[in-house]
Amino acid sequence: MMSLKQAEKQILKYTGKAISDYNLIEEGDRIMVALSGGKDSYTLLQILEILRRKAPIKFSLIAVNIDPDFSGYRTNIIEDFLKENGYEYEMVKTNIYETIEKHIDPNTSYCSFCSRLRRGVIYNKAVELGCTKIALGHHMDDFIETLLLNQFFNGEIKAMAAKLVSDDKRNVVIRPLVNVDEALIREYSAMMEFPIICCCCPVCGDENLMRKYIKKMLNELSQKHPGIKRSMLRSLSNVNRRHLLIKD
Repeated sequence: MMSLKQAEKQILKYTGKAISDYNLIEEGDRIMVALSGGKDSYTLLQILEILRRKAPIKFSLIAVNIDPDFSGYRTNIIEDFLKENGYEYEMVKTNIYETIEKHIDPNTSYCSFCSRLRRGVIYNKAVELGCTKIALGHHMDDFIETLLLNQFFNGEIKAMAAKLVSDDKRNVVIRPLVNVDEALIREYSAMMEFPIICCCCPVCGDENLMRKYIKKMLNELSQKHPGIKRSMLRSLSNVNRRHLLIKD
């Protein structure tokens, strides 16, 4: 098991490479970090704050928590952490849960509907706060799992982008942890003792069975072939169109 210093150094290296490779952060950026209270978003905020202090360019951070109003969601724990560590932040209360319960279509995924509502709130809040970028905590495993889910169940080669301009051109979404293995984040988060809270979603776990299956499969493959996830991640930027079934 590596030390806290070693884990942090590795995450900083991988994050710095992603920022450089995909031009994720620029001079004068004001970056909203979407903080859910999970291990990934806490790690993202911590690592970006370390980089902010050391970086040769100037940029600022603001942590934003979106409260969907799920029963039992402990936003006070998140706010206490942000206060104690001197972060600029904003806690956003919403009626997402009520909206889902009233308007969800029986044929629509609860998670996808919730995600769309959250995204709308985040995008609007970023504009209101004058943020030039929105940083999300998706890591390497998220990219690979999304790729495989789309291939297996949607019949398309599609993952996520490290840097994405929203459809309305108002927002730029960045994912600085793209090169970081989830296991490393889990280890770092535990050593940092981040105050992780449950999302308290009423269908938590019910709609993610396929993702859990993919995650289990990847973990088993990684145990036998340790470099497989990083190889799969590289494949997302190494596409050979001549050997795909693309219709001209």
